[in-house]
Formats: sequence, C-alpha cells, structure tokens
Amino acid sequence: MQDIQEFRYDLKIPRERVAVIIGKDGSTKRALESLTTTRINVDSDSGEIVITGSDTLLLYQTREIVRAIARGFNPDIAQQLIKQDYSLEVLNLQDYSRNPNDLERLKGRIIGQDGKARRTIEELTKTSLCVYGKTISIIGYVEDISVARRAVESLLAGSRHGNVYKKIERRNRFMKRPVTF
Repeated sequence: MQDIQEFRYDLKIPRERVAVIIGKDGSTKRALESLTTTRINVDSDSGEIVITGSDTLLLYQTREIVRAIARGFNPDIAQQLIKQDYSLEVLNLQDYSRNPNDLERLKGRIIGQDGKARRTIEELTKTSLCVYGKTISIIGYVEDISVARRAVESLLAGSRHGNVYKKIERRNRFMKRPVTF
C-alpha cells in the first residue's frame, strides 16, 4: 500500500480578516475545506494559517482563496478561484506611489466617487476588484485580469477615467467581432 503524501502552505494574514476566513460558527472554513478536500488550521491570535492536503492543485486553489479573503474579498467572490482559468492578481500600491501620502489619493482614483470607478472597471472587464490596505486585488478570468490590471495601472499613472473606460470598451468591441478569413 502506498502512503499518500501531504503538502502544506503556511500563510500569515491580517488579524482583522481571520474572522472572515473562519465564518459564523466556522461555516466558511468548513465549506472551503469541503470544497477543496483540504484542512485549514487557523491561529486567531497571530493570523497564521496552515493549509494541508494531498492534492497539490486543490491545495494551491485553497491558498489563493485564503489570500483573496485576506486581501478583502467576500468569501463567495474568493471561491470563484476554484474555477479553471480564474486567477488572483495583487498589486502593491507602494510600487506606484511617490510617498506615503500618495497612497490615499491612489486608492481614491481606483475607487472613485461612491465606488463608481471600481464598479465601472469591474463591469467592463467582468472582474472583481478589492482595494484593501496597501493593495488592489483582482479576481477574474485570466484574460480579463490583464485588461483590468492595465486599466488600474493607467489610472494609477494619472490617465483620465473616461479615456481608460473607452480603451476597455474598444477592446471589448474588438473581441466580439466574428473572425472572418
């Protein structure tokens, strides 16, 4: 009889996100463990999480779901990462800021007034965006993430919102055209 090999990931997440990973009476954690056939051990005091399992793909997907929840996503949105061809991209705002005071301004450019800019990018690219702490995270289909990332980077570089939206709309129209030979 062959022994089944166990693999593991060790993560550290913000302590204020631990409760979201656990869920009410442990429901989110149990649902995630059931969905991915992994085991998740959470240290509520330190924010350390150990994920173990024998299937490396499911283990990786579980790690990405936990990372997404840690970066501010709702667990239901984060669980989209179990789908094939879906991915998580995390952009560090410090890479785009000139100084610490710049962070709030950059976050404001991505969120927009009453969240309008974020919602518009999400709708045009069919992705989910989350601005949390010093990061902007994107969940979606791999090809859509690259479009959303370019849009976010353009806004962070100072491009006008309208110009960024027009560029995405042009790309969307181009992608919908039937291929002719």
